[in-house]
Amino acid sequence: MHSSPVLPLLGRGLVAGGAAGLAAGLFSLLLAEPLMDRAIRAEEKRSAAEEHAHGAAQAVQHHEELFSRSTQHGGLVVAAVVAGLALGVLFAVAYAAVHRRDPRATPWPRALAFSAAAFLAVSLLPGLRYPANPPGVGDAGTVGNRQALWLAAVVIGVLGMFLVRQVYVRLAARPEPVRHLAVALTAVVVLAALFLLPDNPDPVPVDATLLWNFRMLSLGSHALLWAVFAAVFGALGLRAALGPTAAARTTAQASTAALP
Repeated sequence: MHSSPVLPLLGRGLVAGGAAGLAAGLFSLLLAEPLMDRAIRAEEKRSAAEEHAHGAAQAVQHHEELFSRSTQHGGLVVAAVVAGLALGVLFAVAYAAVHRRDPRATPWPRALAFSAAAFLAVSLLPGLRYPANPPGVGDAGTVGNRQALWLAAVVIGVLGMFLVRQVYVRLAARPEPVRHLAVALTAVVVLAALFLLPDNPDPVPVDATLLWNFRMLSLGSHALLWAVFAAVFGALGLRAALGPTAAARTTAQASTAALP
């Protein structure tokens, strides 16, 4: 099997990323957004109760949202598609780099393995350390700090997956128990590094059931995104790999039929 050109891989990444982002956006719109609306109403009631308890002398000024919730719902889907497109480009570049080193692997299992690793590195591991919180939770003054912590968790997850793969590849000649034990120890080190990061600086004053459901739906949207991405990217790659073979087979059959 020959090395795939980069441009077709980018095209596959964009198509798969757009489809995955759309699926994840619609999933969040239909299932997670109602919970987000409940969380926003709960946060507004809590803020009003605190202001009333402190006996504020001045009347509280309520500002209308810049965008309505219906507009925000539409923006959620658009943002998910854009994020999927960006992930598709990054995924295609990484896929091309690995494919260049080992062009023998078939597209379907490689796309599944890559997407599973991406889900672990970008979604699951950072989500274990810093689970998603509903909107309105957290002090506005700590947004930058929380974003930096999340980015650090993503970096550790990505580097950790790369390190685990390197250990697995470099110990290919060793017995399987040694290989598996080394990979497991490397994964433990990555998890330890992840949980050495500081805790979330803000409390989460949200109903426990609502918070749990929101976090599970958030993780589910990530899982759906990578599952759809893997299926579309792998299917397109498999079609591209089988295309020339099928075309050659059809040409050979036509030539055979034309013989007297």
